[in-house]
Amino acid sequence: MIMLFFAISMKAQEKLPYYEIPNMEENYSAQNTVARMIDGLGFRYYWSTEGLRAEDLAFQPKGEGRSCQNTIIHIYDLSNMMLRLTKTDFKQEKEKDKMTFAEIRKQTLLNFEALSHRIKESKDLSEFSVEKEGKITIPFFNVINGPIADAIWHTGQVASFRRSSGNPINSKVNHFSGTVRE
Repeated sequence: MIMLFFAISMKAQEKLPYYEIPNMEENYSAQNTVARMIDGLGFRYYWSTEGLRAEDLAFQPKGEGRSCQNTIIHIYDLSNMMLRLTKTDFKQEKEKDKMTFAEIRKQTLLNFEALSHRIKESKDLSEFSVEKEGKITIPFFNVINGPIADAIWHTGQVASFRRSSGNPINSKVNHFSGTVRE
């Protein structure tokens, strides 16, 4: 019984990436700039999804838009697309349809972290361009204005949805510096 309590307690205290944006030396290479975009996305995603309640996840704007939960699932799918397009080999812990909200949130944050590391370690962003038969079919620029920008857009939607359902983001979060006031 004590071991079960300890295991549950440790799981609850598991530290996820992007509570704050990681420190980075001031080196404005293309790789660091794109990695910093991913880190900023991870930070914003962390806080837009932190402490969501069942009613927040169920929130859906009037009309035919996605619910908050479906938007979060879409962001998870975008994070996997980014991994594929950048040839980042990063194992998913479970199949999507078997994951809870907390597991999707965690895996998305881990995906962003793996993607950021992979981009920082690259020698040239053009290595992420998709080629077919020796011809570039998807330039890396399309990864930036495609799934990266889309994930940023939808993360903002999640923040808006939660505000609309009465659960705004923690006011101590500083999106400019990527930190949290104590």
